[in-house]
Amino acid sequence: MYAALWRLLPGPVWLKVVEALVLVGLVLWVLLALVFPAVEPLLPFDRIAVGD
Repeated sequence: MYAALWRLLPGPVWLKVVEALVLVGLVLWVLLALVFPAVEPLLPFDRIAVGD
């Protein structure tokens, strides 16, 4: 799968590396800014019970 993505990126190797890093950064930003805050209220992190 990663080889297919690598072949889809245009340009020489150095440009593909830069493009891949930008894409990874974009995915991380979307996850941290949009996805994780939207999912956080659904997670049970505030219901902690120690020693019933």
